[in-house]
Amino acid sequence: TIAKGDMPVVLSGLGTVTPLAVVTVKTQINGQLTEVGFKEGQMVNKGDFLAQIDPRPYQVALEQAEAQLAKDQATLKNSQVDLKRYQTLVAQNSIARQTLDTQAATVQQNIAVVQADQAQIDTQKLNLTYCRIVAPVTGRVGLRQVDAGNYVQTSDANGIVIITQLQPISVIFTLPEDNLPAVAQRIHNGASLTATAFDRTGAVKLDTGRLDTIDNQIDTTTGTFKLRAAFDNSGETLFPNQFVNVQLLVDTLRGADLIPNAAVQRGAPGTFVYVVKPDETVTAQAVTLGPGNDQYVVATKGVQPGQIVVTDGADRLKDGAKVRVANNRGQGAAAQPGTPAAAQPGTPATAQPGTPATAQPGTPATAQPGTPATAQPGTPAAAPPGTPAAAQPGTPATAQPGTPAAAQPGTPATAQPGTPAAAQPGTPANPPQHSGGQHRRRSAE
Repeated sequence: TIAKGDMPVVLSGLGTVTPLAVVTVKTQINGQLTEVGFKEGQMVNKGDFLAQIDPRPYQVALEQAEAQLAKDQATLKNSQVDLKRYQTLVAQNSIARQTLDTQAATVQQNIAVVQADQAQIDTQKLNLTYCRIVAPVTGRVGLRQVDAGNYVQTSDANGIVIITQLQPISVIFTLPEDNLPAVAQRIHNGASLTATAFDRTGAVKLDTGRLDTIDNQIDTTTGTFKLRAAFDNSGETLFPNQFVNVQLLVDTLRGADLIPNAAVQRGAPGTFVYVVKPDETVTAQAVTLGPGNDQYVVATKGVQPGQIVVTDGADRLKDGAKVRVANNRGQGAAAQPGTPAAAQPGTPATAQPGTPATAQPGTPATAQPGTPATAQPGTPAAAPPGTPAAAQPGTPATAQPGTPAAAQPGTPATAQPGTPAAAQPGTPANPPQHSGGQHRRRSAE
């Protein structure tokens, strides 16, 4: 039955799981790797300890820089004292003005030297910090690229380890460019679109997330555009570079006319359904379809709610064919087609085993083995083997050995199961054989 209901508008696309961050952890200083503080495959948080580089060379360099700073600070202080002295002498015209200017420049140079020493100290302190390598992001640690004891350098291409962020994670998928206006309109209206990820077969649901963004251009080669959806991935069901099917819920049609998918037929006239009329005959009705799912499809034109449609055996139907309407099997259940309600006159009816068969007037009924057949008035019934048949009026009956045949005048007799078969009308009776002699019995007229 065609009914009103809600139908989600879902767009399906193919995508690849893409981490939001993939970090190759490298050393920022040269030195010997003294310790590895992680296990391959473990989850780490941002700031967790990963590896240790020998800090002793950098500690010595720091001490040297601090000593140099102290030396240069003393030189600066001495030059500043001389500058004050020269300023007093110039005021007394005891020295030339040039001497004062030279001393002032010396003081500025010493100030710059002290500042450089301080920067060198900061550099050595930073190097000491780099000796302790920590996780830059939260994620899963991959396979170790170098073992403890090796000398590592900033130029190493492989680094120490790769960390991949798994929670949250994204899926980049594509949709045909024809779907772009609908998706873009919903995003511009501020809607939050739900994206569901399924496995390669599309049968197993992996996770549910939200559409994050769409790309700024269409791929002219494929005629598609890219979208990115974000997933919490709390169950770690999504794995980097995994191939997935994505279903994007764009909208929901409210109060739509829903047709069971099994009722939709396609042929030369186009898309149509068989509608059952009140007289239990069918007619082909052209329909215009909208979005659908694995059970129902929206009919935008051609049918009305409450109409009964054929869902089974439609390939055997044509306009005007009679069908038998079955009980509804839930919302949208249709009539069962192609099943005649009764046998037409003049057609022999075959009884099923264990079921009495009723013959129509003027039609012989053939009984199945082990099944009694009920004859209609004026219709001779053929008895199965081993069953005595009653003689018709005016017809001699043939008795089988050891079994008397009793006929009532004007009344058809019913054969009992397990009894030898009787003679047909108009057939002379054969005398039965007995041990005491031969006897002939004639049925009464």
